[in-house]
Amino acid sequence: MLKQVAAETVAEAYLEVLASRGVEYFFGSGGTDFGPIVEAYAKRLSGEQLLPRPITVPHEVTTVAMGHGYAMVTGRPQVVMVHTIPGTANAVGGLINAARGQVPMLFSAGRNPLTEGDLAGSRDGGIHWAQESFDQGSMVREWVKWDYELRHGADVEAILDRALAISQSAPAGPVYLTLPREVLAHRIPGFTYADRPRMTPSAATAPDPEAIAQTARVLAAARNPIAIARSLGRDPEAVQPLVELAELLGMPVFEAGATHVNFPRDHGLHAGFDAGPHLGEADVVLVLEADVPWTPKRRSPRPEATVIAIGQDPLFSRYVVRGFPADVALAGQPRLTLAALVQALRSGPPEVAEVRARRSRWEAEHRSVQEGITAAAAQTKDRTPIHKAWASWCVAEILDESAILLNELGIDANQIGFTAPGSYYGVSPAGVLGWGLGAALGAKLASPDKTIISCVGDGSYIFGSPEATHWVSRAYDLPVLWVVFNNSGWNAVANATQTMYPEGWAMRTRTLPFTDLAPSLQFEMICQSAGGYGEEVRDPATLPAALRRALRVVREEKRQALVNIIGHRP
Repeated sequence: MLKQVAAETVAEAYLEVLASRGVEYFFGSGGTDFGPIVEAYAKRLSGEQLLPRPITVPHEVTTVAMGHGYAMVTGRPQVVMVHTIPGTANAVGGLINAARGQVPMLFSAGRNPLTEGDLAGSRDGGIHWAQESFDQGSMVREWVKWDYELRHGADVEAILDRALAISQSAPAGPVYLTLPREVLAHRIPGFTYADRPRMTPSAATAPDPEAIAQTARVLAAARNPIAIARSLGRDPEAVQPLVELAELLGMPVFEAGATHVNFPRDHGLHAGFDAGPHLGEADVVLVLEADVPWTPKRRSPRPEATVIAIGQDPLFSRYVVRGFPADVALAGQPRLTLAALVQALRSGPPEVAEVRARRSRWEAEHRSVQEGITAAAAQTKDRTPIHKAWASWCVAEILDESAILLNELGIDANQIGFTAPGSYYGVSPAGVLGWGLGAALGAKLASPDKTIISCVGDGSYIFGSPEATHWVSRAYDLPVLWVVFNNSGWNAVANATQTMYPEGWAMRTRTLPFTDLAPSLQFEMICQSAGGYGEEVRDPATLPAALRRALRVVREEKRQALVNIIGHRP
């Protein structure tokens, strides 16, 4: 059905379509190109048209991360808008995170005015000449699924429907839309549009039945199958079919750098986080939404082992170089693929005795892994500066079913026994630091009844534009518990150097330029400056109580809180 509204400009029509398509929030880092959007919002809000709700964010790193966090939790893309080329440049790191995380997002930017004449919105400021580029979209084209410049108001509905549909179609990801000021300011005699989109995301797909049948036969005949998952839990509905498949086969599941809850960690077939020592004995390796299931330079499966890759894009076609084998590649929604494999295996199951023997073996391995986690916390609980294993254990102790934890190098997530899909989120290490702060704000918007705990390293905290983050938390009543593991250094740089040159000058002399972040800032005071609660912790014995105090502030006082853990530097 068609709807007609009294929109006077393309900017008003733009916001109207976004609202009609279910977009709840418009995250904006404003600039001189925002005039038509600001004016359109003023008119909408005066008429109590509240959607999409405008959220002012004073740095693009936080802006993109908020959109990422909201879409990550809900699966629904929101609008992010930044200022022309400078804003896009600041936001590229966040786009890389969204692209590698397969997060849907309508990322938009103003476009420098096109004209020098008398049109509404044409150039009228000194920056409008120097801020021009030959191809603005080229800045982000490597990291988006689609990009376009809105060229005429008559196309606004079709362009938005296309952008949103592409963003959500598997594998999901960000799209980029630039908006010239003259086009947004163009006056129109009313606006007519369809009350529902005529272009929708592509439907979920699954491999053909013969491929499923052949794969099921390979799995049924396997003597020592193993599974490796990384981001399977991006779709929470994929976790239970994996549990059923693992139980049918007596197959262990390893999580390699997990960014989601892929398999309940209290399940006897959860075998830990490093499949490397077991690759040499596996005859079938099931790779589940894992871009880097192992490190070939260190360990790989035997040449005769069968590798089965399952994912929306099991070959990771956007990775330029990726030589991991995929003897069988099953593209489609993993929840459908796994469910089909379970059904096929129930028709031709493996030998019961073999399954029982495998399961017994791997349940013993599971117990060993859990004992190792407990031992690591116990062995480090008295160390000063505070050890990450102990800090992670203490964070685990304050989690309950109402909490969602986000982690960007702040804790060792392998220490925490996540069981529920959607209770944990990480970020691709291929991205850019600074995700954890803004993503937590987006997650809080998406799940207001949940307690959001964001664990970041000190480098991640600095990259995350903390002043902007804490301001948004205060301005929009988004209380988050921030836990900063502050070891005054960039361990990734140091570790990479040690791996390349274990006997080199840097290791022999302990001279590691570009790794030292000392003297550290008092991060808790930045949170306090925004009306939050902040506390520095140096004594490991006081950490549990400090975390509980901060959690009480977030839950009862509805204020943000930050615990600055002065940590051990390996």
